[in-house]
Amino acid sequence: MTMMYTPTIPPPDPNTRTPKFKLPKLSCDAHCHIFGPGAKYPYAPDRSYTPPDAPLEDFRALHAKLGVERAVIVNASVHGTDNTVALDAIAQSGGAYRAVANIDDTITERGLRVLHDGGFRGCRFNFVRHLGGVPDRRVFDRIVAMVTPLGWHIDLHFDAIDLPEYADMLTKLPLSYTIDHMGRVKAADGLDQLPFRILIELMQRDEKCWVKICGSERVSSAGPPFTDAVPFARKIVETAPDRVIWGTDWPHPNVKVMPNDGDLVDLIPLFAPEPEFQEKILVDNPARLFGFDQ
Repeated sequence: MTMMYTPTIPPPDPNTRTPKFKLPKLSCDAHCHIFGPGAKYPYAPDRSYTPPDAPLEDFRALHAKLGVERAVIVNASVHGTDNTVALDAIAQSGGAYRAVANIDDTITERGLRVLHDGGFRGCRFNFVRHLGGVPDRRVFDRIVAMVTPLGWHIDLHFDAIDLPEYADMLTKLPLSYTIDHMGRVKAADGLDQLPFRILIELMQRDEKCWVKICGSERVSSAGPPFTDAVPFARKIVETAPDRVIWGTDWPHPNVKVMPNDGDLVDLIPLFAPEPEFQEKILVDNPARLFGFDQ
């Protein structure tokens, strides 16, 4: 039976602009999503929003237009703990995709092994309030203990205001962790705001801390082309260029202003004008974190 859904968020910009910046060979979009189609990959009944379908064929077309050759699919909360959509995409990618899972305390060692063998290299925890808030600490600790032997990392999605509260917890983790969207800091609050200072201090003192310089449209206070996010990304890159990765966040769920992905690619040389840093952020770093063949 075909399932029908009424989207509660808008679709991505369908008119992706060809970027002026030419991505290096084997560049990786290290934070992006595939939604549905809902008729084949049903959305979770308890989801906090309903997206328009953003299926694999659209995902591939986007990356072809941008010049992206590799991708990391972050399995979004709308699919709950069913990671099939990402598993299937990886299986069709010829080694070009990896993924980050959504799992809970019902996961078994065997279930984790299926995901690992299928190309998953991490799992995600949402601490963002509008997406459900803080995970149960007991569950968090159990999952961390289960995935650490696999060499996985954990992907953490915070509200900027909450970063100071969790900084000490993060440094004590036994595995690497990535922080999404530059910590969701607000550009209008400046580089000296406490959450951003904490983020930079984490990068300086904890070699397990990685940061994603994606979500400029979430960080920006000025709107398109989101250049007020550039100083934040630049500072992150300068702080630890070996632990920074980039992504589009396509298809951009729950944004106030829908970006054009071509514009987001053209922010990269502003974040990192140096070709050697571009190569690290787009090729070398994601290959190391997600286990792509070099």
